[in-house]
Amino acid sequence: MSYPVKIVIIEPSIIIRSGILSVLHRLNTIQIDVFEVSEIEQLKSSLNWQKPDLLLINPSVLSVLSLHQIKKEIGNSQLRCIALQNSLSDTTSLKVYDEIISIYDSTEQINEKLTKLIVEPEYEKRHESLTIREKEIIVCVIKGMTNKEIAEKLHLSLHTIISHRRNVATKLQIHSTAGLTIYAIVNKLVELNDINQ
Repeated sequence: MSYPVKIVIIEPSIIIRSGILSVLHRLNTIQIDVFEVSEIEQLKSSLNWQKPDLLLINPSVLSVLSLHQIKKEIGNSQLRCIALQNSLSDTTSLKVYDEIISIYDSTEQINEKLTKLIVEPEYEKRHESLTIREKEIIVCVIKGMTNKEIAEKLHLSLHTIISHRRNVATKLQIHSTAGLTIYAIVNKLVELNDINQ
C-alpha cells in the first residue's frame, strides 16, 4: 500500500494501549499512522478529524453506542472495525466486528489479520471502483496522450478528463505516469507491446 493506513485505537488502559502501539509500530508489511483515544467522549470528534481506515476498539468501551451508529454519524459505512479483546467476551457480541485481535495474539498473527483486513480488500475495492471511462483514460495517459488529445479522442470536455484523472489518482493513490503504467500492465488494462508503440 503506497499510503499509510490510519488506525484509531480506543482503549482506556494506558498499559494495553501502549502494548498495542508497540506491536503496531513493529509491523513491517503495513505503513500506519496510529491515533489514540482514551475516552469514548473523544471518539466521534477523533473519527471525524482523523478519517481512519480502521478502528481498533475495546468492545466494553462502546456501552450504549453501536458500531452502526458510529459509522452512520461519521458518514463512513466502510470503516473497518476490530475488537480488541482483553478479557473473556460473549462471542455473539463480537460478530459485528470485521476482526478480533486478542491481547494474546502474536505480532505475526496481528500482522496477518491487519493485512487480510486492510491491504487485500482495499486493493480490490480500488480496482473494482474504476469506471470503464477511467480505465480508458489510464490507457490514453500511459500512451503519452495529453489531456486535450484524450478529450478529443473520447469526445469529452477537457474539464471532464481532468476530473476523471483526479478521481483515478484518488482511488488508486497513484500520482505518476510510471505508476499508472505499472498498474495498467499488472491489471491487464494494456499489453507491454501497446505501450512501446
